[in-house]
Formats: sequence, C-alpha cells, structure tokens
Amino acid sequence: MDKNNALQEMADEIHQNAVDHGWWEEERSFPEIIALCHSELSEALEAYRASRPMLYFSCWRSNNKFCIPGDDCEYQNEGLCTRTDGERGKPGGIAVELSDCIIRILDYCGRAGIDIGEAICLKHEYNKRRPWRHGGKVV
Repeated sequence: MDKNNALQEMADEIHQNAVDHGWWEEERSFPEIIALCHSELSEALEAYRASRPMLYFSCWRSNNKFCIPGDDCEYQNEGLCTRTDGERGKPGGIAVELSDCIIRILDYCGRAGIDIGEAICLKHEYNKRRPWRHGGKVV
C-alpha cells in the first residue's frame, strides 16, 4: 500500500471516529485544534517528568497500579492487564500522549481535506536536501 494513501486512510478513519463520537457537532477553529495538540504534548511532558513508563495500561483490578506489557503483574492475562471480559485497561504513558497529538492532527487533516501523507513526503524530501543543522542552528 502506498504510504501516502495509508496515512490519508488513517486520517479519514480517525476523523470519522471523531464525528461519530460527537467531536465535530460544532465547527472547531484552527487555534482550538492547535491548543488541543499542545495539551497532548504537555501531557507527554508531564508523563516524562513523573517518570511514567513509555507505555502502560491502567490496571482494572488494582487502584493506582500500572501494568506494563511484559512485566509480571498478578492481574495480567497474556502480558496485558485485562478485565475478566478480556478488555484492556486504558493505555497511558509518553507514547500514548504523543499518539494523541498525532490523532488530533490527523483528525483535523481529515476534516480539512488535507493530504497529510503528501505534505509529509514533500517536506521530508526537502529536508533531506537541507544543510547540516539548517545552516548552524543550535536547536
């Protein structure tokens, strides 16, 4: 599958899910979308500052416990903390907060009709031609 198409399909699917769950009953402004992206990145930073695992699941059977895939947990089933009906706990951690930001971006792209896959490929190709540290930038 073409990378551009796969990303566009994901944006369309993510946007449709947001519509189906009521997040676009009223139009959202671009500044609001950007603020929501910032909030997800801030949550990733806070997870880092709190030394949270990169990825974990909230334990359904033990308050204030995280279940990290691969770790021993008396409540885990097949490496994941699950309820008796097989449902996983809520995922959390830095990786999840970063994915929340990407999901918000893809949702907006789906709404606005932005071909984000093409835009990323165009920008990446341009970046490959840029000089070392873009001419000496420090950060």
